[in-house]
Amino acid sequence: MTSVEHILDLRDFIAASPSSFHAAHTAGQRLAAAGFTQLAEDEQWPVHGKFFMIRDGAIIAWVVPPKATATTGFNILGAHTDSPSFKLKPKSTTGRFGWLQAGVEVYGGPLINSWLDRELQFAGRLVDLDGSEKLVATGPLLRFPQLAIHLDRSSNDGLQLDKQQHMNPIWGQGNPQGEDLLGLLAQRAGVDAKTIGGYDIVVADTQPGQLFGARNEFFAAGRMDNLTSVHAGLVALIAAADAVAEGGDQPIPVLAAFDHEEIGSGSRSGACGPILEDVLTRVSDSLGASVSDRRRAFANSMCVSADAGHAVHPNYSERHDPANLPVLNGGPLLKINANQRYATDGVGAAFWAKLCAAAGAPYQEFVSNNTVPCGSTIGPLTATRLGIRTLDVGTPLLSMHSARELCGVNDPFYLTRIAETFFAGTVS
Repeated sequence: MTSVEHILDLRDFIAASPSSFHAAHTAGQRLAAAGFTQLAEDEQWPVHGKFFMIRDGAIIAWVVPPKATATTGFNILGAHTDSPSFKLKPKSTTGRFGWLQAGVEVYGGPLINSWLDRELQFAGRLVDLDGSEKLVATGPLLRFPQLAIHLDRSSNDGLQLDKQQHMNPIWGQGNPQGEDLLGLLAQRAGVDAKTIGGYDIVVADTQPGQLFGARNEFFAAGRMDNLTSVHAGLVALIAAADAVAEGGDQPIPVLAAFDHEEIGSGSRSGACGPILEDVLTRVSDSLGASVSDRRRAFANSMCVSADAGHAVHPNYSERHDPANLPVLNGGPLLKINANQRYATDGVGAAFWAKLCAAAGAPYQEFVSNNTVPCGSTIGPLTATRLGIRTLDVGTPLLSMHSARELCGVNDPFYLTRIAETFFAGTVS
């Protein structure tokens, strides 16, 4: 697969994944087509083979090689399925002056102005009173309309958006007393609105991903933070799976794509929750591990936390560290922070250098400007919860948390090659 073929596959994956629930479902479909077996959490799990499980908007997949033992370690690539957006509130049908509007709540930290004047969709899950779930994606339905400059001559001097007053999207015309947005979502999903007991619905961009630039070296799409990493890990695990399943005593490769990273990861499907430990414990238990054996397995493990990172912005270079200026198409980032906002340490950095060399892929180092607060990832959370050595990496982006982000065509491809080498377990 070339980098262009890879980016077009990423484009399709993003289009099929407008919410975290869709991302987990789409990944599960690809894994099943590649011979992985989906496991339910309330069932007994088999030992050797290719498996995955889905918990809400998170998915974890793994391959247990035939020679794995109770102390075999794990090579884990961690990512997240959610992206900054807006989430549908209760009593969601609102409006006035003949407009139908929706009540939404800010989810995470979106670059709010980037969501204006776009054709958007609602996407997520509807939950029936009997507990069954149905995914829905409406296609183009709503828009956050910007105020015309004629009515605010100062808007180009500093746009001020009130999250409650101004971020109420329009989705039709009529009287909100006689219309029902939830009913429309139920109709689009093919279910009876009267049976819906709950929902988790977000707003997502509908514009397809696009190659552009003088040499088609750029790629723009929504939700690349962090579907680039989910996709890279998914493609890499599928590529490495058969060799691992028929192989020797290499580490057990694991793709862990969590939900809720953008809001702190504090959920049953987030990195602060027990989902990864649950899976690793059950896999170790199936191999006959004692508590001591499991701790030995964790000591033999490595986690690569793969998220997005910042490329140098040509118009705001003063916001970057002057000596570390990552560029698009220069390779994935090794993310470093003295205060452990990223989990990379010297041992992890050396491992990453060796891994990239084995994969034949370049990489770049990223560190924040001392005057700019550093974000964080699932990396420190995983290291803290499980004691597994963890390093932070990611695809360099411009416009992170915009409705439409920008990356280089080569960088997601490089990350996938590195992830496949990691999962193959040939570098230690």
